[in-house]
Amino acid sequence: MPVIGLSRSARGYSIIFILETMKTFSAEEGLTEEALVTKLRTYRCHHLFLHTSLRHNASGTCRWGEFGEGGLLWAECSSRQFEWFEGDPVTELLIKVKELYGLCDEVTFRNVTVSSEKRPRPLHLGTATQIGAIPTEGIPCLLNVLLPQSCTGLPVLYMRDLLLNPPAYAIASTIQEICKCMSSITCSIPEFTCVSSSKLVKLIELREANHVEFCRIKNVADDVLQLYSNSELSGILKLLMDPTWMATGLKIEFDALVSECEWISNRIGEMISSDNDNYQEISSYPCIPNEFFEDIESSWKGRVKRIHLEDFYAKVEQAAQALHSAVAEDFLPVVSRIRTITAPLGGPKGEILYAREHEAVWFKGKRFVPSVWAGTPGEEQIRQLKPSVDSKGKKVGEEWFTTMKVEEALLRYHEANDKARAKLLELLRGLSSELQSRINILVFASMLLIIAKALFAHVSEGRRRNWVFPTLMEFHSSESSERLGEARALKINGLSPYWLDTVKGSAVRNTIHMQSLLLLTGPNGGGKSSLLRSVCAAALLGICGLMVPAESALVPHFDAIFLHMKSYDSPADGKSSFQIEMSEVRSIISGTTSQSLVLIDEICRGTETAKGTCIAGSIIETLDAVGCLGVVSTHLHGIFDLPLGTMKTVHKAMGTECVDGQIVPTWKLMDGICRESLAFETAQKEGVPETIIQRAEELYRAVYTDGLLKRTASEERVHSDEGLAEPSRPTQGAIHSKTKNTHSSEQMEILQKEVTRAVTIICQKKLFEIYKGTESSEFSEINCMSIPAKQQPPPSTIGASCVYMMLQPDRKLYIGQTDDLQGRVRAHRSKEGMHNVVFLYLIVRGKSFACQLETLLINQLPGQGFHLINIADGKHRNFGTTDAIVEGITVCR
Repeated sequence: MPVIGLSRSARGYSIIFILETMKTFSAEEGLTEEALVTKLRTYRCHHLFLHTSLRHNASGTCRWGEFGEGGLLWAECSSRQFEWFEGDPVTELLIKVKELYGLCDEVTFRNVTVSSEKRPRPLHLGTATQIGAIPTEGIPCLLNVLLPQSCTGLPVLYMRDLLLNPPAYAIASTIQEICKCMSSITCSIPEFTCVSSSKLVKLIELREANHVEFCRIKNVADDVLQLYSNSELSGILKLLMDPTWMATGLKIEFDALVSECEWISNRIGEMISSDNDNYQEISSYPCIPNEFFEDIESSWKGRVKRIHLEDFYAKVEQAAQALHSAVAEDFLPVVSRIRTITAPLGGPKGEILYAREHEAVWFKGKRFVPSVWAGTPGEEQIRQLKPSVDSKGKKVGEEWFTTMKVEEALLRYHEANDKARAKLLELLRGLSSELQSRINILVFASMLLIIAKALFAHVSEGRRRNWVFPTLMEFHSSESSERLGEARALKINGLSPYWLDTVKGSAVRNTIHMQSLLLLTGPNGGGKSSLLRSVCAAALLGICGLMVPAESALVPHFDAIFLHMKSYDSPADGKSSFQIEMSEVRSIISGTTSQSLVLIDEICRGTETAKGTCIAGSIIETLDAVGCLGVVSTHLHGIFDLPLGTMKTVHKAMGTECVDGQIVPTWKLMDGICRESLAFETAQKEGVPETIIQRAEELYRAVYTDGLLKRTASEERVHSDEGLAEPSRPTQGAIHSKTKNTHSSEQMEILQKEVTRAVTIICQKKLFEIYKGTESSEFSEINCMSIPAKQQPPPSTIGASCVYMMLQPDRKLYIGQTDDLQGRVRAHRSKEGMHNVVFLYLIVRGKSFACQLETLLINQLPGQGFHLINIADGKHRNFGTTDAIVEGITVCR
């Protein structure tokens, strides 16, 4: 795992990767905040360093993340351990790495940075998650359909990195050419041995590679040579050179790669034993258990070819023969004597056994000593027996025996094996030293095979799904207007959602011809979001050189692809869903050019309709002026009544049709505007009670048919004007303010009492259910305590699991659980307007039970009439469903 450093300059954010194992570093500059967070989400690191340049954000404050830009990055970094540093980012970070790993100053790191010139921007976090390039719950995962399920590990990671960091046009074209060649070959292909480059480098650098690792290294070289020797595959091998350079930062000549792989394969083949080497048999003698020889000799035999250890083989065989003779002379007569003696009960017992724990062959027996010494066979050997002892001289047991001759033979046998193992280790370390000078070749070859396996797997899956290779067009400002217009157009025929298998005939195909911005309307469930995801995935796959889910496609090589779907609020950052949406829109607009693809789903739906419509109209005007391609979907039909100054924007809609008197979506893209939302039908389909839907229809007819909405808006403006004149009577205003504050304070006290009562009953009932029918002393009464404004939790809460309720000034509740109540209270009160909020809490036994109660309260309190700001959190648990509403509680609101 790398050491990562983050910094910021006039060009944007920068990320620096340093791999201590490979002694390399790379730096990417000019990143947006969202792209930087995406990279942090997808990389694990040993250490994270943040440059002091990050502390100064767009708001001019040194409190990073408090206002404006930088909040998303701060939220990502604050959940990790990091360290600040200053100075030149690359130089200082290299010094930090040398200190961390104890490296001397003479150690040098190689720069493997690949130029980002002409490369598309890395994907933003929102784009990556909404198409599943980063696996996200509830989102169809793009990675899962690019490769067969049997393809896992390093090839999947390569494909993920390729999608998150699309290549330049030249590399993308090369990848597509590789895939086309792979699609047409008829010969068999190698298994493609995938080895982690960092692990390989570490093992060779520390000289810890064993014979298994050397065999894998040889397989890597052999796979490259197999590609080279096959007439159909050699062209693919040559094409793979550039994508491998982009992935590793290493520039290797083709002839050098082939010749070095030949040397590596031959050198390892000369040294390391293969599976076909059957002349390295384990010693075997009839009176000694085979397990003994297998355990001792298998630790070094079969690792390298016998010719390199011939003398050691001879010495081990001599020692094994001597051990066999000693055991036969000292133990066999005793065993033979015991077998000749028969007794009905309690007769002598004895046998030669392998004591695995002590790596010895001993005699194990009992009641074998004769009561009268009569000079019979075996008595002399019995006299020579002595108790066996371990390596510390401690007696092993009452039944284990040995002799001096056997112990001396065992010692010589172990010494011979130890010398053989030492020689083996010397040979393997010598081989590691020889390969160290060719480490770049090994890294390059291993990555080349990972790419080859990933692309072969992608082509196989793409062909199975009937995907196609798109025509990839590069932007050139110097070309003719006709050619330039063709390069700017996105044309996809028979586009299908990437997560649906068209082979099974379950997908509705659409045709997209996009030469400007499209303003898309359509009913709920009409396929707007699916269309945007499908277009985004097809464009992204196209600019990466991969196959796309369509019948044919022409894809411009976009310099950036942005996809914005629905937004969620972030209570921890004090931001509403509309704030999050505007933050993402700001980032998209700032990074969009005429060569970008912008896809925004249901714009400005998080605020009131009139102003949201105007903001959406202004955003559409801005994108139209930039000249980018894209789709903006909306339910704000008032946008068509605005005096927009758009020149190129085209209206599109998701179609509907009438079936048996009912309007249903067709999921097909068509020209024009669709003002039908099918809201009532959608609500009915999802099980909303019929009475609610009927009443909604009545209200809709009353407001939008009789023109009541316009009169209401007029009345609101009159009241607003009257409200502006109210401060001209200061005395009455002051009295009104004082009365209002007093009333608010009383209402908060009533709310606090009702919350306390409801929480106590809900939690007490849960405890009763848990301990029902038991006599456990752990059952105790629930004691809900309060933390008034400007007060802190008592010391008794430190280290204790607590469930807490935060009573906001707007009378809404936030339910949480924590093992650090003081820290959580401090964090909540640090938000603007929250410094005097009141908390209620109760201490429970253990974090697991605290999580249960938290979810229970989130799911049940709304049923008592309380308003929660984090009610969605209750959907992530399996406890306390809303069906179990506690009855009998009357809440004063």
